[in-house]
Amino acid sequence: MKWDGDALLMLDQRLLPMQTEWLRLTAWQEVEEAIREMAVRGAPAIGIAAGYGMALAALRGDNQEAARTGLAASRPTAVNLFLAPDRVAEVPFEFESVLRVAQRVEADDLACNHAIGRNGANLVPQGATILTICNTGALATAGHGTALGIIRTAHEDGKGVFVYSCETRPRQQGLRLTAYELLHEGIPFKSIVDSAAASLMQAGKIDLVVAGADRITANGDSANKIGTLSLAVLAHHFGVPFVIAAPTSTIDGDMASGDLIPIEERSAEEITHCEGVQIGPSGVQVYNPGFDVTPGDLISAIVTERGVFQKPYDFALEMSR
Repeated sequence: MKWDGDALLMLDQRLLPMQTEWLRLTAWQEVEEAIREMAVRGAPAIGIAAGYGMALAALRGDNQEAARTGLAASRPTAVNLFLAPDRVAEVPFEFESVLRVAQRVEADDLACNHAIGRNGANLVPQGATILTICNTGALATAGHGTALGIIRTAHEDGKGVFVYSCETRPRQQGLRLTAYELLHEGIPFKSIVDSAAASLMQAGKIDLVVAGADRITANGDSANKIGTLSLAVLAHHFGVPFVIAAPTSTIDGDMASGDLIPIEERSAEEITHCEGVQIGPSGVQVYNPGFDVTPGDLISAIVTERGVFQKPYDFALEMSR
């Protein structure tokens, strides 16, 4: 994202990797639509986008609460979506003040990602083969990434990592976006269909699984892209460490457990159509949750910018130190 005077320029991730196109958004309603339709995605990135959406609302003289409510409803699972609008409530609702809040949220996230990468790279063995899901890199954040940021830092440290990247059905963020970033960074990898993960772990070819999170509850339960729970169960069965990477802003300490997390259900067309072409029979009924919840007891470590947490989780105590 780039702020351009009186508009937010946003890279349209729906078109990557084949096309590079920037959207010019001039109203918070357009930002809300871009988040909902996944022109921008990734918990930190949509949080940043919401901050700039609030700046557009202030610039246009729109109602603050209407903008906050509308942006917050766009993708309710990700707790980061509420971060910038909540910070905006602490300053006068005028353009310059709100814009500074949005820019600070973006700058803080970039610094946070580098810290996550450094903390998480300490968990990566030399020569490790790492499995990951969805896209958790620069495209999903202000830059560098969370789970992919750990991989990026380990690669920069010369650890000789190799990555298996799940395609991540149904929108293929792993194949379209993570592969795009890994190619750009020169990190050795292969893309796989999601269902190949079990055979790789069974064959002993995976040393570590790293994934992101959109919301982490007080007991360590973590909501992430649908399919993450399957990887955690597999990793537990085959004795592979399973690591979550996320900023502390993703931790919802007011929510006791993952069964309370609102799970977004997305449109049937994401499954029944591929690039606008119908591939499923007309009239088929579809269940398409955007996320699942991995229980904290299946997670080996939760890596944040503040350090590495392990069960039993006591985020408040650790972050107060």
